[in-house]
Amino acid sequence: MRTVRSVSIEPGRIPSFLTNVNVGLLRAEDRVFEAMLDGWRAQMLARGLSTSYIKSSCGTVQRFQEHANEYPWTWSAHHVDEFLADRRSSEKGLALSTLRANSGAIRAFCSYLTDGRYGWAAFCERVFSDIPVQVVFEWNSPRHTTDDAMPARRRAFTRAELQAFFDAADDLVDTEFAKGSKRWLPALRDSTAFKVAYAYGLRRRELAMLEYVDFGPNPHVESFGRFGALQVRWAKGTKGSGPRRRTVLTVPEFDWVVGLLEYWLSPDGRKRFPTADRSASLWPSERSGSTVFRNFDRSFQRVRKIAGLPEELSLHTLRHSYVTHLIEAGYDPLFIQQQVGHSYSSTTALYTSVSADFKQKTIQKMIAQRLRSGGTNEGNGHG
Repeated sequence: MRTVRSVSIEPGRIPSFLTNVNVGLLRAEDRVFEAMLDGWRAQMLARGLSTSYIKSSCGTVQRFQEHANEYPWTWSAHHVDEFLADRRSSEKGLALSTLRANSGAIRAFCSYLTDGRYGWAAFCERVFSDIPVQVVFEWNSPRHTTDDAMPARRRAFTRAELQAFFDAADDLVDTEFAKGSKRWLPALRDSTAFKVAYAYGLRRRELAMLEYVDFGPNPHVESFGRFGALQVRWAKGTKGSGPRRRTVLTVPEFDWVVGLLEYWLSPDGRKRFPTADRSASLWPSERSGSTVFRNFDRSFQRVRKIAGLPEELSLHTLRHSYVTHLIEAGYDPLFIQQQVGHSYSSTTALYTSVSADFKQKTIQKMIAQRLRSGGTNEGNGHG
């Protein structure tokens, strides 16, 4: 375990070498994350916790950061979902007590970062235009009374909810435009981004990092033109690795996204932003080359509230909906697993929450199949 630097009177306080510097840190994200861990170690030592517990807790947080491929100021609850799901899938016989310890360490680290006495929130907002938040809650933590480590409240949009959400996003664009407000253009961007996230099953980071050059043709489906496939360059990598690439094909179930993208990349869409020529970002902002991650979260929450939808639905729920709706449409599970970039089929299965109608149709198909074969069974004495 590294020696904790004495950086301030209060153990765990943000070190002076960070507070006295602006944005010009070399490898700023890595250095800040290391300083956060050092501060947390100091805080835990001051609380009298054992060195073995501190080492184990810091190791868990480091593994979580590598798995999420994000830094604490951009973590979300769905990163915890995927981390715990992959832990169960990839490590045989992993006890629920271990999962509870993992989630407890992440919760404690986030509590430390969000405590105003240590100064991390203000620092992150100044340097990264984002702040750390708590990402571990009762509903996404392993419980003592069940063998299921995934939260019961995580589910896909129903078809009606999804339509209501997209309608509300479009109505917001019309409302802002009718008022003569400049906010209509960011509303149009966000409405388009939400539909693209759903049509390709993207994670939040993958969505935010898209560039317009990431789209290309699928030679097997010429009708989709230049939007037959999407190269996701910032897909989540395996443990210990950096971002990896994956190709997501445009599927007939969501062929409407082709027309949407054609419009967005026309002079009437993306190019209306004054910053559009400064970068290749698919989602430019009003003041810089691209919008930041949490802008999408805030916009999503606003649209969800307008649509009158429950708070359990998050931006990441669009990814759950993508998986679920492809399953309901009859797509092969292995194809879906490859589309969303899951290493394990069990992880994809955790994303699936098929509707009652789909379950009922499945049962009816099974009954029909048995009835069709009933005559043969009867004749063979198996009726």
